[in-house]
Amino acid sequence: MTFDIVTIFPAMIEGALAVGVVGRAIERGSLAVTVHDLRQFTSDRHHVVDDVPYGGGPGMVMKPEPWFRALDAITERGPERPHVVLTSPQGRRFTQAVAKELSVRRHLVMLCGRYEGIDERVRTRVDDELSIGDYVLSGGELPALVIVDAVARLLPGVVGDEQSVVEESFTRGLLDFPHYTRPAELSGPASGRPDGSGAAGGGGGAATDATLKVPSVLLSGNHAAIRRWRKRQALARTLERRPDLLASAVLDEEEREILRELVAHEGTTGTTEA
Repeated sequence: MTFDIVTIFPAMIEGALAVGVVGRAIERGSLAVTVHDLRQFTSDRHHVVDDVPYGGGPGMVMKPEPWFRALDAITERGPERPHVVLTSPQGRRFTQAVAKELSVRRHLVMLCGRYEGIDERVRTRVDDELSIGDYVLSGGELPALVIVDAVARLLPGVVGDEQSVVEESFTRGLLDFPHYTRPAELSGPASGRPDGSGAAGGGGGAATDATLKVPSVLLSGNHAAIRRWRKRQALARTLERRPDLLASAVLDEEEREILRELVAHEGTTGTTEA
């Protein structure tokens, strides 16, 4: 798969792409990513990419011509027209389902806006607008990196253990179950905080140490019990933290049974502890 990212801050993108899963995929050739400096597509000697808005108002608006030239140059390189994505707070919400939808594309172009926004006419060349959340960022570079990372993980050969991708949060509409590793036991403050603050009983006294243990089922070697425990934990966590996800979650019969038990328990005790 090929990504082209257009930005006025190439270093911000390149640094993030040099490490981690995506960085290794680029090194192996499983993924091709080219970062373009929008200023290289300007026609004036000062490489100006913005101007004052028509009609007045605060801030600056990104000029359309550099974007059009950048898109023309990218399109001319490939055998087919790429799918152009603009990161924008006005776009549809980016989700795991959208990442999967984009992962079947052969060529994605990401446009990273800045300032008050991009001249509206640039949208005539955009196929999709995506927002990663209802908050304001300084520019589209971080959303573009989020989208590239989420989409790249779904491509064959990018993540070493492809089963881990299948079981990740949101893949089926559930949050992930808790994970543990060695040691099986360790000491920690009873409050669960490194400084011991907030210990039960208050009073500001020193917290007593408690032994933090891995759930015994994970040490049992009983794979059926482990599988059911993980399902129950994922469902309990989703019910507690993101119940909205359950409306569209893909559950098997065992999970539906567990969910009914959890909902009944919650109705009785007012808690989703499992």
